[in-house]
Amino acid sequence: MSRFVILGGGYGGLTLALHLLEQDPPAGTEVVLVDRMPYQGLKTEYYALAAGTVSEAEIRVAFPSHPRLILKYGEVKEVDLERKLVLMNNNDTLSYDWLVIGLGCVDKYHGIEGAEMHSHSIQTLSGSRKAYQALNDLNPYSQVSVVGGGLSGVEIASELRESRPDLNIRVIDRGPSILSSFPDKLQSYVREWFTEHDVEMLSHISLSKVEPGILHNGDEQILTDLTVWTAGIQPSPVVQQLNVPKDAQGRVLLNEYHQIPEHPEVYVIGDCASLPFSPSAQAAEEQGKQVAEVMHALWKGETPQLKTIKLKGVLGSLGKKAGFGMMGKKTVIMGKVPRVLKSGVLWMSKHHFG
Repeated sequence: MSRFVILGGGYGGLTLALHLLEQDPPAGTEVVLVDRMPYQGLKTEYYALAAGTVSEAEIRVAFPSHPRLILKYGEVKEVDLERKLVLMNNNDTLSYDWLVIGLGCVDKYHGIEGAEMHSHSIQTLSGSRKAYQALNDLNPYSQVSVVGGGLSGVEIASELRESRPDLNIRVIDRGPSILSSFPDKLQSYVREWFTEHDVEMLSHISLSKVEPGILHNGDEQILTDLTVWTAGIQPSPVVQQLNVPKDAQGRVLLNEYHQIPEHPEVYVIGDCASLPFSPSAQAAEEQGKQVAEVMHALWKGETPQLKTIKLKGVLGSLGKKAGFGMMGKKTVIMGKVPRVLKSGVLWMSKHHFG
């Protein structure tokens, strides 16, 4: 009996499992999917849960039931590449013949004192629940500060504006503008939306310390009632512990088959993988499909033939009625259409299409 273990039932891990099982793995091969939760959480929608505009039931998806799939629940503590073992938090161990690491990411606090302790995260379902409770317990006219003006920061700020029009909301970024990695035209559109909807934007802010109620920007004190952290991500601590070559962001360097070169039986997908584009659900899903292709080719004794991954684009929301996006590398879309498209992508994710 051989064992194919997938760590993480997110966008990449679940897509891989489904594609792996579409064509039967060889007889005597167990496919084991490990996750800390008994369902997939649609992470791209956690901002809406935190803001209070969707219920948790709307962004939870049951794992598939399949006679060849074994579901195992628990927290992964460590991966021992030499002994081919996965160590779990409950002291359980899981051996593997092939392993896929798709454990996602955690917040990056850039060494800022007090940032982790005194801010709310939307990286996990559990963290988003806590953020929802805290945000929706705020008194009217309270000040919310969203640290980080990237996609997540923009989405939670705009969704919260729709959910709690009584709150004062600001987005704080260390760069010159929100969405600084996007084209100027798109940045301008979102800035105008924020201005029109009374969301304050503070740029060129370099936080040195976070305390309850106070954000320190050098000698300046920025007062806040609640802080949400969306200022960067880093790979899962399990991946941080791995003694393998990584890029400057701590993501694992891979060969053309998404394998760790020194350990070709181990694949890395999603936010933990060093890819030529930014981490995203779409990238993780495409990797998942390709790892399934690789495995089926290897099981047949063939050489895998993979195409270059080409992403369709990026979509973001500004509340429930407006949005923005990039189709390909150059085409900017703004207004109702990208919001409708994003809703369609969410529907497909909930019904295991992709």
